[in-house]
Amino acid sequence: MNMGRFDFLYKKLPVGLQNVAVSTFGIYWKWLRFGSGFSRFVSDYRGREHLSKPEWAAWQNRQVQELLGMAATRVAFYRQTWDRRQIEAALNGRLDDLPLLEKEPLRSDPKAFLRKNKYPWHPQVFHTSGSTGTPIASYWTIDELRNSLALREVRSANWAGVSFKMPRATFSGRIVEPDPNSKGPFYRYNAVEKQVYFSAFHLKPDTAPFYVKALRNHNIQWLTGYAVSYYLLAKFILDQKLKVPSLRAVVTTSEKVTPEMRTVMEEAYGCKVYEEYSTVENAVFASECECGKLHVSPDAGIVEILRPDGQLCEPDEIGEVVATCLMRTYQPFIRFRLGDLAMWDAEPCKCGRAMPVLKEVIGRVEDVVIGPDGRQMVRFHGIFVNQPHIQEGQIIQEALDFIRVKVVPTADFGPKDVADVETRIKQRLGNVQVIVEKVNEIPRTKAGKFKAVISVLDRNV
Repeated sequence: MNMGRFDFLYKKLPVGLQNVAVSTFGIYWKWLRFGSGFSRFVSDYRGREHLSKPEWAAWQNRQVQELLGMAATRVAFYRQTWDRRQIEAALNGRLDDLPLLEKEPLRSDPKAFLRKNKYPWHPQVFHTSGSTGTPIASYWTIDELRNSLALREVRSANWAGVSFKMPRATFSGRIVEPDPNSKGPFYRYNAVEKQVYFSAFHLKPDTAPFYVKALRNHNIQWLTGYAVSYYLLAKFILDQKLKVPSLRAVVTTSEKVTPEMRTVMEEAYGCKVYEEYSTVENAVFASECECGKLHVSPDAGIVEILRPDGQLCEPDEIGEVVATCLMRTYQPFIRFRLGDLAMWDAEPCKCGRAMPVLKEVIGRVEDVVIGPDGRQMVRFHGIFVNQPHIQEGQIIQEALDFIRVKVVPTADFGPKDVADVETRIKQRLGNVQVIVEKVNEIPRTKAGKFKAVISVLDRNV
């Protein structure tokens, strides 16, 4: 299904028909994610959940041997960039001897990473701006998509005591309400999955009661999606003493959950918060168990935390996250530099699962962008999704009504691209001044990253 055409038509419809359109698309989306093979994947993940450390090591070794051999012979990028010694290392399953994968090759030519002997029916393409604002297109087979949802069902939702079969609400980057000046409703309803899609772009103090009302009207049992959006809503709930219907769990994604955020959300929603750490590319997957520990799923991928010299970090030592995805082999990512920092936990988890535990993921909390009317938004660098003429982008909020956008352009970048960026920002924020500034590069931090979103506002504005 052509999502660009769907989005274009969706914006032309009145609210009632938008809900019908969302539910109609929900039929297709439910089949795509939960169709044939999903139950088998669920059974497989449950069957592996209590493997011992030696059993996990043996399982991963078999998968890596197969993955690296395929990549060395069937994937153009690796065949062309790995030297003779690296090809030999891959054919012998020696992951440590292979180079790290940067984001730039994936951004420049994502199809060079596709497996040449596999021609899947109806492949899915997902675009992400990434935590550093660098757009990447990831290609999935339908089986891989169902595999990823089975993993989330077993290791994320089920660990939190919920399921994707239960009514849920979601905060994501999709613009469910196209009008930036809408008076509501600020969500759309997928009746097929009993799912409320909240608008992350209209959340502010005076709209918070409408979000809570949606939870009650649709008997929502759990929440999932952007951590900071749920945190902001939780603050408004407590400030206004809003009555929230009974909820079973909040499963957060996309941003790091701080102790303060967790405390505020658990008080506001009256249930436990569970953190999930992943990427759109599914290069890594970690989820929080009932004991509050963030476990990396070894059957999703191999995670390395490295020092600047490339050596493995010890527990409690901060390092760079590098991931080799085992569950997606149509477009394999091998030793992929995520751009995140994290540390392993030295203490085993009381839950008894022999899965590695992350003590902390560092650097995933972004600055919140505030609109002139008080709305607060996260993941704002999503404006760079599907912008083929922008290599890298950065949002800087200098005032409530002034946004500076720095872009590293390609040769084809022109006035239409500038206008598109301005339109996207105004659609989210309303009447603000937008300056698009072309630059040769965006400054990096000492860790080699740049912030995709920067706010220089006084937090008390």
